[in-house]
Amino acid sequence: MMRKRMFVLMLAFVFALSMVSLTLAQDKPKVPTWQTTPVKDWVAKAKAEIKKVTAADVKAAIDSKEKAIILDVRDPDEYKAGHLPGAVHVSRGKLEFTVWDKITDKDAKIYVYCLTAARSALATKTLNDLGFKNAVLMDAHFEEWVKAGYPVAR
Repeated sequence: MMRKRMFVLMLAFVFALSMVSLTLAQDKPKVPTWQTTPVKDWVAKAKAEIKKVTAADVKAAIDSKEKAIILDVRDPDEYKAGHLPGAVHVSRGKLEFTVWDKITDKDAKIYVYCLTAARSALATKTLNDLGFKNAVLMDAHFEEWVKAGYPVAR
């Protein structure tokens, strides 16, 4: 009987500790690790050196049928889950190597976006460095596009 009570008490103690850990874990805001590293500064530096537009500006360009390329630099699974209408996909990690096959006109207007405007900031800076001088950053999270009720292609 004593062993059973000890077992139940230990089980209750472990349960209580797990509930406290769960509560503490939920209270902490989840900040992506890259935002606490030098990468945050690198993204900020890139944003300071490139032209930026809002999601509303990109929506207006799409609506007016502006001759422009919408470039999605997210990963393939993110792109497949939903993207801006007519977007061309080139993953950020392969940009320097594959953009040449997707965008042949270095004078084209290019609106670049990603999930959080971080990869796209670096991609826009890279495109500018590669000679695509009309590449601009859509300085908005993809979620902002969706929340605004703008169209998403799948």
